Amino acid sequence: MPRQIITGQKIADHVKRLGDLYPPIPLDSVDRTVNNPDLVKQKYSNVLNYLARVELEVDRNVLELLVLLPDVDETNRMFYADVWQPQEIQHGLILDRLQQDLDMTPSEPHLDVSAKIKMLGALAHFEPIQDIAKLLYYLTGASTERQAVLAYNQLHTGLNEMGERAISETIISPIKQQEPGHFAFYQMSATAMVQNGELKPWQMFLARVLREKSYGLVGTNAMDRYKADMGAVVLDLGMEDGMDEYAREIGRVEARLLWANKQGMEVPPYIVKALRESVDLYRERAAREGSAG
Repeated sequence: MPRQIITGQKIADHVKRLGDLYPPIPLDSVDRTVNNPDLVKQKYSNVLNYLARVELEVDRNVLELLVLLPDVDETNRMFYADVWQPQEIQHGLILDRLQQDLDMTPSEPHLDVSAKIKMLGALAHFEPIQDIAKLLYYLTGASTERQAVLAYNQLHTGLNEMGERAISETIISPIKQQEPGHFAFYQMSATAMVQNGELKPWQMFLARVLREKSYGLVGTNAMDRYKADMGAVVLDLGMEDGMDEYAREIGRVEARLLWANKQGMEVPPYIVKALRESVDLYRERAAREGSAG
């Protein structure tokens, strides 16, 4: 059965609904009571630190968007300025406050726009290149938000099993309720571009090449130290054994839209490669630190 046609009005309505349903979470609305701080820190310090940093990097993400899409339309502007950024920055502030409650180091978000983004942004003033950049932005957003949904689901379950219901129900649960709407925006927007034939075959080819060469997991910022941090998150959330399924989940949008011509490609191989690399880098770092100690 063909997918339902996605119109610009449907996407705009979705963004407005997100803003109406999910205002930013007030800091004073959460309960940061932790029954066993040492155990929470031991089990989830890597996860909390990573998630807090990534959420606080939303301001850089907005700058990247402005570089990549200099002619951004009102729906995209409303999404990133009125919905996404206000929600995400509160996620980061709340998680950062929680980790400081646990005597962890405050987050240090990476806020520098990379040279690669600036280079692509310079070319994005040409409309055909901006269309490619826009599709890649949507695909990155879909992958990123899907990773967030899965991470918060795992963290919520784990904290509940530990009896830490205050933070699981008043912090993690409200955050994870907001992430699927972000994913839906990116998925709908990318799907609409492909359905409407906005990219010519050469643009789709170039989008595949760029995606394969530049793919990175959320928050890794093309840096090995962040990739290793992500490896710790994968292991601490117990995702290593199901890595292929995890890759399939976070890559399903681009598998459908970018690689439909490759029959049977359920998981773009660069996603599995990125996951395995992150775990390997974390283990290498842990081994070095262990031998140094």
